[in-house]
Amino acid sequence: MLYCENELGYAGNKGGKYMKKTLLKKILLLVIAGAFVLLSACSESTEEQIHNHLEEAVAQEAEFEEQQGQITELEQREQELYNEIIQLDMEEFDQIQELSEEALEVIDERADKITQERESIASSHETFQMTEDLIAELDEDVKEKGEEMYNVMESRYTAYYNLFDAYMNSLELEREMYEMLQQEDTEQESLNEQINSINESYQSVLDYNDQFNEYTVEYNELKQEFYDEADLNVTYEENETEEPEEEEEN
Repeated sequence: MLYCENELGYAGNKGGKYMKKTLLKKILLLVIAGAFVLLSACSESTEEQIHNHLEEAVAQEAEFEEQQGQITELEQREQELYNEIIQLDMEEFDQIQELSEEALEVIDERADKITQERESIASSHETFQMTEDLIAELDEDVKEKGEEMYNVMESRYTAYYNLFDAYMNSLELEREMYEMLQQEDTEQESLNEQINSINESYQSVLDYNDQFNEYTVEYNELKQEFYDEADLNVTYEENETEEPEEEEEN
């Protein structure tokens, strides 16, 4: 008896809120907690080998889910620092510089965490791609469902890599903003333009985040369908789910 891991998780908390234009800073998405149970003989069929690679790929995303929580905390801390800064005036410039420096350190931490997150996704991707040749060996009906599942998952990985690139670009723009805040001669107009660029960049992050989550939902469904089509004698136990919530805007 083989025990399979939970379904794939979702991306959350890729956003930010700034001055006059606001974006949702936190995205809480549906997380399905479940378990697949595969009853198999001692020798592994092609379908069972595919199953093992799919579930190993899920397990390798554990680091992804762990980093999400830490990234959320860092984003919240940076938002607190930003809110403190915009309450100050030029007579408190020393404090602005101090808070900006701390915010830069938080950005470095965020970059480190998101890079670790990407590494876990890349590892999962490499394992997942081991199923491609195996799927090609299946009977036509099963192969068709397997190829559909495979293509959706590949789209999910592509959406994540785009999400990562957009997020890193946003961090760089934020870094530039805090460096501007450390300069006493920075003009308000230039600062406003930088903030607008950050908001636009985070909109791209949110769009890719939505794509990633949509592909995650579709893949989880197709994986169940593939297991059924492959006659793997898989049962799915669905536990309590968490409904999406939206953070209140200020």
